[in-house]
Amino acid sequence: MPIFTDAYSFLGKLVTIDIDRPLGSRHPDYDFIYPLNYGFVPNTPAPDGDDLDAYLLGVFEPVEQFNGRCLAIIHRLDDDDDKLVVVPDDRTFSDDQISALTEFQERFFRSTIIRHE
Repeated sequence: MPIFTDAYSFLGKLVTIDIDRPLGSRHPDYDFIYPLNYGFVPNTPAPDGDDLDAYLLGVFEPVEQFNGRCLAIIHRLDDDDDKLVVVPDDRTFSDDQISALTEFQERFFRSTIIRHE
């Protein structure tokens, strides 16, 4: 049985993510363009079988890799695929801002935003 990474262990911590869908790129299977950088934590298996996914907020140009703080987790209630919300260390976003910025993809799922307490 594979061992999966607990997304919650990243809350409040610095994390390096690789960006495989940079800002402005087109989704390979669906008809939308990424309005932000989207990637994953390398070598960090998630329950869906891929590496743990991450949204990068607060960076307004395409990047290949980023080291930032995990501000929150988007926990999907109807899918086994939590997403990290990573930001530059000096930035913060409200839950409403996170929801608005990730709505392009999260609108297809029921989810909740979880933060470090």
